[in-house]
Amino acid sequence: MAKSLTIEDLNVFYGDFHAVKDVSLKIAPKSVTAFIGPSGCGKSTVLRTLNRMHEVTPGAYTTGSVKLDGLDLYGKNVDPVGVRTTVGMVFQRANPFPTMSIRDNVVAGLKLSGVRDKAKLDEVAEASLRGANLWNEVKDRLDKPGGGLSGGQQQRLCIARAIAVSPQVLLMDEPCSALDPISTLAIEDLVAELKSSYTIVIVTHNMQQAARVSDQTAFFNLSAAGKPGELVEVGATSDVFSNPVRKETEDYISGRFG
Repeated sequence: MAKSLTIEDLNVFYGDFHAVKDVSLKIAPKSVTAFIGPSGCGKSTVLRTLNRMHEVTPGAYTTGSVKLDGLDLYGKNVDPVGVRTTVGMVFQRANPFPTMSIRDNVVAGLKLSGVRDKAKLDEVAEASLRGANLWNEVKDRLDKPGGGLSGGQQQRLCIARAIAVSPQVLLMDEPCSALDPISTLAIEDLVAELKSSYTIVIVTHNMQQAARVSDQTAFFNLSAAGKPGELVEVGATSDVFSNPVRKETEDYISGRFG
């Protein structure tokens, strides 16, 4: 069941460096929220805090809270590995296990958690590949290496892998930045379908993409190099793009900077 995310007074630090300052944001279930803004403004950093992926960087820590339907993901007894199962992530560059078969790529997370029932694994593999709109393209070569797929197919394979463990939230960090226009369109169509089952947050540099796929847009910026990134404006995508409240937002969307 898709769940809501509530970010309150989030600050992110890498050692002494204050990367992101005072972000508060609500993300509705079964919706797509786009994070936009110039390079270095903290949008990917905020995305990574939503499933505690930033913690793999030594010295990283946060203040404030990130809540999933009211549960603080940074609570004392919360397991980060469990958080990353519930809040899945698709990275900028497709990262399938290149020598592992297509089928095994999809069910890698389930196998890691101890599932050994072949019938169950096959069932989840098919359902996830269908969910990622990839089944018809790969059903006759499930035992072939995942690294043999095209770039766009590899990215959809990674989406299949992410949804195989039944997350409630799906994070996507510039999932189309390395793809051609046709593959990009396939991913955008897929995002539109997936939001009926998942809460989705996507980081994108592509203004048109944000306008096409998202229900809500959050614009991040920083006042100067070396300063922390901040959330400047958030609202319904149609409002942010057609009638932004802040001048910085308008300047960015119209291409005056960034």
